[in-house]
Amino acid sequence: MSRKPFRHFWAIWRAASEDEASLPSRPLSQRYHTPNVPPRKIEFRSWLTRCSGLRFIVTSREEIMRLFDLSGKTALITGSTKGIGRASAEALAAANARVVISSRTAEDCERVAAEIRDAGGDATPIPANISRDDELEDLVKTTEEKLGPVDVLVCNAAVNPYHGPFLDIPDDAFEKTIRVNIRSNMRLAKRVIPGMQKAGGGAIVVISSIAGFKGSDMLGTYALTKAADAQLVRNLAVCYGKDNIRANGIAPALVKTDFARKLWENEERARQVAESYALKRLGEPDDIAGAVHFLASDAGAWMTGQTLIIDGGWSVYE
Repeated sequence: MSRKPFRHFWAIWRAASEDEASLPSRPLSQRYHTPNVPPRKIEFRSWLTRCSGLRFIVTSREEIMRLFDLSGKTALITGSTKGIGRASAEALAAANARVVISSRTAEDCERVAAEIRDAGGDATPIPANISRDDELEDLVKTTEEKLGPVDVLVCNAAVNPYHGPFLDIPDDAFEKTIRVNIRSNMRLAKRVIPGMQKAGGGAIVVISSIAGFKGSDMLGTYALTKAADAQLVRNLAVCYGKDNIRANGIAPALVKTDFARKLWENEERARQVAESYALKRLGEPDDIAGAVHFLASDAGAWMTGQTLIIDGGWSVYE
């Protein structure tokens, strides 16, 4: 195959880069993160050429950055003092969102919020046990009073109090798992959606699990709730898409968090699990945070009702 099309595209890209470099420099805060200001028009924005039937479009970096910018947005993340929740809060704060740090322990919320603020982010600590209806209501009410309507809801908090044969789970453990992993997510969505409707849209991200797509002999009830979370986002997408409210899920495989510690703290077991993944490693919280950022931002503006499987390539072997 001729390499001319690729050389032609490279010439266009190089010219575009040189065009951009010739522009007067501006501070990054103005160049990429100025809210409510249209992107600066750059000559190479509309470069378009046809090469052997392929279309190449060179887009300015400003436009790309704007897709991921969350300036002026309020993001409420449950279970955000550690693991995937904290990594997600840090990612959204780095994208200029006002983030709410929430978990059951007030001291942990204060500490994590302070660390995000020290790094230049905007973080407000609001502790809550989302299994308690009054605390869940206070969480949303306080967020709205301090920061305005919730634009982005990330349902990350979950429990798994029982590890054993599916039908042997005690009633109290079963009810707790259902209450936290399903009911609380539904109530949070119900509580924030009216504000999203008034604002003209919003994004809901539910952290599910690859367990929701697999049969399980030892994580049966937890897997049951995570499968329900995948259906929850489908229902929300159908019901509220007309209001420009998007709902999506993320289903990770084994990520190295405190929540999943029992599954990876044994080095030999962790090695065996990693070997079953195409990428030959376990996940890290940041591996999931990037997807949360995508789904929360305009970069994911045409995606709803889906659950992203992020599993290091485990499922491709099945």
